[in-house]
Amino acid sequence: MSTVAVTEFVEAHAADLWRLLTDLTARTGRSVANPVEVLTPGGFGPGTAWRETRTRPDGTALVEEFVVVEAEPPRRLVLSSPGAGVDYRVTWTLRPVERRRRGCTAVTVEQEAVPTAPYGRVVALLLGGLAARAVEGALRRDLADLAAAATARDAEAA
Repeated sequence: MSTVAVTEFVEAHAADLWRLLTDLTARTGRSVANPVEVLTPGGFGPGTAWRETRTRPDGTALVEEFVVVEAEPPRRLVLSSPGAGVDYRVTWTLRPVERRRRGCTAVTVEQEAVPTAPYGRVVALLLGGLAARAVEGALRRDLADLAAAATARDAEAA
């Protein structure tokens, strides 16, 4: 199993960031995930599934499916995403912090690669090696997208 984690401070309240993370229809157009197709009916929670097409840095498309495993608003969101020989677990943790008298949240996003087939171990080892930089870059882009969406939301409210 290999893990990559990134933490950033976002100038927004955890509850506001939670709404941005869990509003799947609003994800389209505000992130590298475009479009997002919700696969399950009903509200957001464990069992909610969606498919998103993400644009890689080289411009190619990558289609990923996610399922909510745990949802503890507004603190923790755990997703699973099946892969070829390896399943991915993505955990978002939101921790409120006081900073400059404003609401601020330390957001950590962590991706674990869990082998599900013998060749999946090779994939997981690669994730822990050279591919870790690419995964870290993708996680940082996701955090930047979330921070930009929070900033845009604040600007609209003002």
